Amino acid sequence: MNNDKTWRKSTYSGAGNNCVELAVGRSTTSVRDSKRPGPRLTFGERPFRAFLTALRQT
Repeated sequence: MNNDKTWRKSTYSGAGNNCVELAVGRSTTSVRDSKRPGPRLTFGERPFRAFLTALRQT
């Protein structure tokens, strides 16, 4: 679990709470839905970059 990480969301997200939050650690980045903070995706550095690239292409 990522209890020791600080979860952050974009300042562009406003107060609607329909956001994706990130927690960045030394070797991993975790992503979760702000409405359902339990489930999360955790990536190493290279897979996270590939994830971002895929998002930008959609």
